[in-house]
Amino acid sequence: MPEKGPVIGVGVVVMKGAAVLLIRRAHPPRAGSWSLPGGKQKLGETIEQAMRRELAEETGLIDIALLGLADVVDLLDRGEDGALRFHYTVVDFAADWRSGEVCAGDDATDAAWVTPDQFDAYDVTHQARAVIAKAKSLRDTAASI
Repeated sequence: MPEKGPVIGVGVVVMKGAAVLLIRRAHPPRAGSWSLPGGKQKLGETIEQAMRRELAEETGLIDIALLGLADVVDLLDRGEDGALRFHYTVVDFAADWRSGEVCAGDDATDAAWVTPDQFDAYDVTHQARAVIAKAKSLRDTAASI
């Protein structure tokens, strides 16, 4: 049975040149799959604080340049019977890498810088690709100003 309401989550598209930072999830939902770093917001945290904490916990990165909000996505998972198993509303940020080495930790079993031509090999979902595209567009717009 799902929680009484949607769970607020955060994600971040960290870009380093043409590459994007992905993590391999250690826990459900989607354990073992590659996705953007992120997780649940904790009571008392701002959404940006939650994003920065999750990024540091999962990848070790703390030095990023925040570009802004990339997207807000609802992730709904239903069982074979159609019953809702979980509902996350994920606030995704866009950021540029500044410095630091990536090291998987906490809720991630691996982390990697991945270029768009490698997305198929990492089984990057359609939804994640859409968020990444919006983050890159935000970066391109900021660079042209």
